[in-house]
Amino acid sequence: MAVSRASFPQGQPLRPADPRSTEGLRFTVLGPVRAWRGATPLAAGSPQQRALLAALLLRGGRSATAPELVEALWGDEPPHAALAALRTYAARIRKALGADAEALVSESGGYAIRSVGSQPIDLDHDRAEEYATAAERARSQGNIPYARKLLTDALELWDGEPLAGLAGPYAEQQRTRLEEWRLSLLETRLELDLEDGRHAEAVSELTALTSAHPLREELRRLLMLALYRSGRQAEALAVYSDARRLLDYELGVDPSSALTDLQQRILRADSALDGRPRVAEEVLLGQVSVRPHQIPATVSDFTGREPLVRQLVEQLTAHDGRVMTVASVAGTGGVGKTTLAVHVALLVRNDFPDGQLYADLQGAGQTPADPEAVLGAFLRALGTPDTLIPDGVAERSAYFRSVLNGRRILILLDNARDAVQVRPLLPGNEGCAALITSRTRMIDLAGAELFDLDVMSPDEAFTLFTRITGPERVLPEKNAVMDVVGACGFLPAALRIAASRLAARRTWTVSTLARKLADERRRLDELRAGDLAVTASFELGYGQLERRQARAFRLLGLADGPDISLPAAAAVIGADIDDAEDLCESLVDVSLLESAAPGRYRFHDLVRLYARSCAERDAATPDELDEAFARLLDFYLATAAEMYSLEGDRLVDHVVQPTHQVGLDLHDFAAAHTWLQTEARSLLSCAQQAAKGPGLRPAADLLLLTRDLSDPRANAAQYEQACITVLNAAHEEGERTAEARAHTALSHAYILAGRLEEADDHALKAMSLTARAHDPVAAGYAARNRGVVALSRQRYDDAERLLRQALTSAVEDRDELSEAATRCDLSQLHRDTARIDQAIQLAEEAVNIYRRLGATRRLGVGEYALGLAYAQADRLDDATAQLSGALANFHENRQRFWEGLTHVRLAETRLRAHRADTAAHHAEQALVALGRSGGDRHRATALTVLGKALSQIGQDRRARVCWEEARHILTSLGEQEDAEHVSELLDTVEMSPSERRTS
Repeated sequence: MAVSRASFPQGQPLRPADPRSTEGLRFTVLGPVRAWRGATPLAAGSPQQRALLAALLLRGGRSATAPELVEALWGDEPPHAALAALRTYAARIRKALGADAEALVSESGGYAIRSVGSQPIDLDHDRAEEYATAAERARSQGNIPYARKLLTDALELWDGEPLAGLAGPYAEQQRTRLEEWRLSLLETRLELDLEDGRHAEAVSELTALTSAHPLREELRRLLMLALYRSGRQAEALAVYSDARRLLDYELGVDPSSALTDLQQRILRADSALDGRPRVAEEVLLGQVSVRPHQIPATVSDFTGREPLVRQLVEQLTAHDGRVMTVASVAGTGGVGKTTLAVHVALLVRNDFPDGQLYADLQGAGQTPADPEAVLGAFLRALGTPDTLIPDGVAERSAYFRSVLNGRRILILLDNARDAVQVRPLLPGNEGCAALITSRTRMIDLAGAELFDLDVMSPDEAFTLFTRITGPERVLPEKNAVMDVVGACGFLPAALRIAASRLAARRTWTVSTLARKLADERRRLDELRAGDLAVTASFELGYGQLERRQARAFRLLGLADGPDISLPAAAAVIGADIDDAEDLCESLVDVSLLESAAPGRYRFHDLVRLYARSCAERDAATPDELDEAFARLLDFYLATAAEMYSLEGDRLVDHVVQPTHQVGLDLHDFAAAHTWLQTEARSLLSCAQQAAKGPGLRPAADLLLLTRDLSDPRANAAQYEQACITVLNAAHEEGERTAEARAHTALSHAYILAGRLEEADDHALKAMSLTARAHDPVAAGYAARNRGVVALSRQRYDDAERLLRQALTSAVEDRDELSEAATRCDLSQLHRDTARIDQAIQLAEEAVNIYRRLGATRRLGVGEYALGLAYAQADRLDDATAQLSGALANFHENRQRFWEGLTHVRLAETRLRAHRADTAAHHAEQALVALGRSGGDRHRATALTVLGKALSQIGQDRRARVCWEEARHILTSLGEQEDAEHVSELLDTVEMSPSERRTS
């Protein structure tokens, strides 16, 4: 091959060659024609010289004759001295190549460019082909994310217009081909975006592309699919209507069958459009009978577990003729390990015609089975006389393997304690297999394939409960059944006990059982039936724990959160990180604790209840449990305070100072944001839990420090409930400061959610309380919240009075960050009241404060306010610059709500600058961001602006859909004036005849 190409191994990241890593030749044609040796640029010469270079590079090392090159450069009318000029250009190219002049080869009266020696020539065109080929291969193998990444890398090689600035028929032809290729790759990458679930993100890019290439039907098809999968069915159908109208007007043709078919499938809500993967085919098993058979009988009502059953069957039957197969299933007590293993063993028994052996190793009890005794029983079952069975574990294990030589045996080792107990019992022969169940993950069992068994899914639990109880009692009370299976934590053992209790009591209804299980304090006692009890399986594991492990188990069960991080666990236990990790991992090993993610742990609900019962029963001192929870609350409070201290926020000086625990050392805002979002549910649960005990004031302070969690569609519901819980408890206890701060936090949450009347009410109550409690924090924040509400309601006199009050409070408290934030609010007030110069001045003052303090995270708010002030002054370029800076800041600090809002303002600014295409892009991005973090009011604004932009680029049908949705949202929110404005916009778009008939 003339032009050497890099070899890219499958699965490895592909990147354009780094010019610093080689001294070889490098050329580009997917943009201006340029040349380098390593990092040193080479002179590519005049346009005609570059045209010759491009023509040779794009031939892939093949020779081009002189007449072919003359025609490529000049077409049918070459100059009189074309051949002489061609030779001159070739000579100049050789001179530019210098030491690599041999790369330009002269042969048969023509020329070619080929690699010199072993050093390949790097051409961006060839590299793009390699990426595209590798992407196609990755896609065929099901690796969609990698294929998407490869195509992204390929598209990044384009640098503007291909063969930029070159004339001649060959350059024109190739430019068209390369641009079409780029669009084809882009369409494929967008299709992969949809396969990878990036529907909302793809809408923005596809909207811009369909505007730039309105007649390209594949882009329309992808946009329809992306909108449909984003829940925007009406807009998807509007895209089809726009396409049909445009194709008829421009070309006099109908949409393609692909586009029409997609429209019909959208209309009938074809489930195949959702892109969900198909379930793998069932594994077919053999039909040969076997002996001996020691596997116990399976339960008649075995339910669910299909994916894991298939995996285990495939693992146990995948004989490769070289080694035995070992599969180990781990899970907590009562999760159904034995039932699953027996079921799988019976499914695969025909694959093991020489025997199936079973042993209960009693690993969860105080006296686990002796491997020597188990081996003796196995040998007897295989027909070995007692006189031939040797003594000693090692001798019996070796003899056992000898007996199994040449046989295909399945061994089920149930309830194993650890790998030490299991190793002597493994057959070790090819064709044999071992299936192990244990509460311990046997990571130290060489060659074993490890499987984790979790609780049942809700559907599986419902089905199992129904099969045991009978459908006639279950089906009339489906909601009560879900309450029961939820109270059982979807644990099969608990489900069987609950269902058995109900089946034995004909006078009970399912609702009766649900009410009994609803009381967490008595739930474990209720889950007993005869000699069966859920706690029995837990007690076996708890009884094996060493003293420090048992204490950690008890204390970790105190927290209400869905899971707990390692640092938080260390705080609860009162240990350093390393010791805490060792303790937590040891509890994971025995399946009393689950590893939710690296460095995070969680309890099964029933195990947590058992841990708490152990804590109440076995606590060393009466105060031990209160002290453990206090350490957890202090840890969250100290870390949240550390987050605020990154910018020197004065708020940290006014919160309760933790006494039991230091927080995490957060190095930057990215780490702070990650911590806050990761810990959101756990620390909000902690705040609610603290309200029920002595931690009222710290709980209120924690909510104030974590008010970023109140962003809608993130953790808003739990944040609101935590505020209400703390608020009610503080009111009952007469704790005025905690009550005022809870009112303030709740007011902030309601402002973000657009619930302005409720926000104003809570802020007013906070101000009333602070007058008695003398709390500058709640006083200043509440006044500002009321000012923001008044501003939103256009009560400008009230807004100015309240915001000036908040500003005075911030200045007196020397809280410069609050001062800057209030100046931003006042800037908006002055914008709304046509005092533009003052609005700009206030925003500039806020920006200066943020910059002087180094408050980079909050600087975006100041830039946002200044950008809006500039926009109102018709300084659109200045406005765009400030808003773009704010957008970058919000994006970097992962403030999704503010990022979405800034996209809306940039869209409005771009519309005023007559840049509808850019405005549509920003509005689409706003919908993506606000869809995850913004309230309906802001989403309606984004839809309104998007409709305006779409209308200006000729996509009237989509514009109508956007405006209709915006009007519906505004009407439901009671925003009649804004809804009427959107109605006026709808009147400006001509309806189709069918729409007129409908209306």
